[in-house]
Amino acid sequence: MITDYHTHVLPGIDDGACNKDMSLKMLQLLKMQGVNQVIATPHFYAHRESSVECFLKKRQQSLEQIEKISPLPVLTGAEIYIEHGISEMQGLEKLAIQGTNLILLELPYMKYEKWISEEIYNISAEYGLKVILAHIHRYIEYYSNEQMKQILYTDAVFQINNEAFESLSKRSFVKSLIKQNKPVVFGSDCHNVTERKPNWKLIKRKCNPDILENASRILKKYEK
Repeated sequence: MITDYHTHVLPGIDDGACNKDMSLKMLQLLKMQGVNQVIATPHFYAHRESSVECFLKKRQQSLEQIEKISPLPVLTGAEIYIEHGISEMQGLEKLAIQGTNLILLELPYMKYEKWISEEIYNISAEYGLKVILAHIHRYIEYYSNEQMKQILYTDAVFQINNEAFESLSKRSFVKSLIKQNKPVVFGSDCHNVTERKPNWKLIKRKCNPDILENASRILKKYEK
């Protein structure tokens, strides 16, 4: 069983699939690459949205374009950008991955500050959610080693984009997480079928199948 934990396959809601046809092409590619189910995680920026409810309405309208004809099961979620006060936004818990207590958060691309960890903790504690930190490997280019240690102390699941296996340093970082028994899940973070296309062939060549299977079990572990 392979679950893609991070995709932008929903049509017309963010910078991912631009329309229904593109969405279906992406889903078909994912299926051909051996993926069994995907989690649709459109970007959620609190400063751009009038409310969580408004976002959920847009997401549902987008999902309805493909859900009856999708070649793969599509679960809904969101990629929530961490910003000041995000933990206080009404209804935030509704952005958790469908049927689970998992919620995907994106760290800001800036110098690490204490408030970031405070927001992560508040979301987890206030709503009883298990945080997944999106594409954690990207931040080794933004954060110092000490700052990365602070992030990795977080009681979270760490999501890796398959692209990390193209880089020696990032692949080593991922292997280190696994060696430390950190909970790790994987995603294509696909946005289209060209420069940001599904890339599961890459990770299946370079990653132990048992690790991929264990990652998919995390979804089951946090089912409601």
